[in-house]
Amino acid sequence: MASLRDIRKRIRSVKNIRQITKAMKMVAASRLRKAQEAVVAARPYAKMLDGMVANLATRSEGELKHPLLVARPVQKAEVVVLTSHRGLAGGFNANVIRRVSRILYEREGVQHVLTTSGRRGHDFFKNRGHEIRKDFPDLVTNPSFEGAKALANELTERYLAGEVDSVSLVYNEFLSAISQEVVEVQLLPLTGLVPTEEAAEVGGGEVDFKYEPDPQAVLDGLIPQAVALKVLRALLESAASEHGARMSAMENATKNAGELIDDLTLTYNRTRQAVITNELSEIVSGAEALD
Repeated sequence: MASLRDIRKRIRSVKNIRQITKAMKMVAASRLRKAQEAVVAARPYAKMLDGMVANLATRSEGELKHPLLVARPVQKAEVVVLTSHRGLAGGFNANVIRRVSRILYEREGVQHVLTTSGRRGHDFFKNRGHEIRKDFPDLVTNPSFEGAKALANELTERYLAGEVDSVSLVYNEFLSAISQEVVEVQLLPLTGLVPTEEAAEVGGGEVDFKYEPDPQAVLDGLIPQAVALKVLRALLESAASEHGARMSAMENATKNAGELIDDLTLTYNRTRQAVITNELSEIVSGAEALD
């Protein structure tokens, strides 16, 4: 049986841990609010931009061409893995790593190369001998359009040069403060875009617009922005998901610490009562022996 001193030390240790987890929960909650606002603001713009590209491509009846809209047989693919630098976020990192590992295992006929952002994913795959082309440690900590555009331009150049045949993003999509879902989004080529409903309602898609300087120039200007915005949205979704997952994990940890403190306090009281009873018994036995 543990001594009273050991139980008191453990109670103090658990109380200190509870203070830390409670503080981490509050920090994550404050950061989540700002990240969630950024995600909610980016989603409609990203959807509308994809719809504009799709509308322009479909209205052209095949007259407009762009290499990023043409799919080709995939022999080498690049996967951009978005995790975090720190843990203590539940299954946030483990779920992404598991999804990427399944991709590498199931698509055996395709040569994969990884681009990472986040220490957890980078260290995991590097230690297991997977090819990591490049790491972008600052993107997940400070998501910005400039950083997303730089990564998108680099990936686009590799795709246009024929170094890869497909580029996809794997990250946590933000659903709510307590729910995230790992998704794989194809970045390049830009296929499967859905036209916007607003354009479909105008004359059933039969009415065209005037484009200046010309439709091809408009398409060439929109596609790089669409690629960069997909990367930015993935970064924002991952950041919001990380804060939500950490807030939920720290809330559970704080709750478990409180329950553990209650159990240890009960054990301490029972042990203390047993010690007092034993001491009284010894006193009574000694008194009887003197008589």
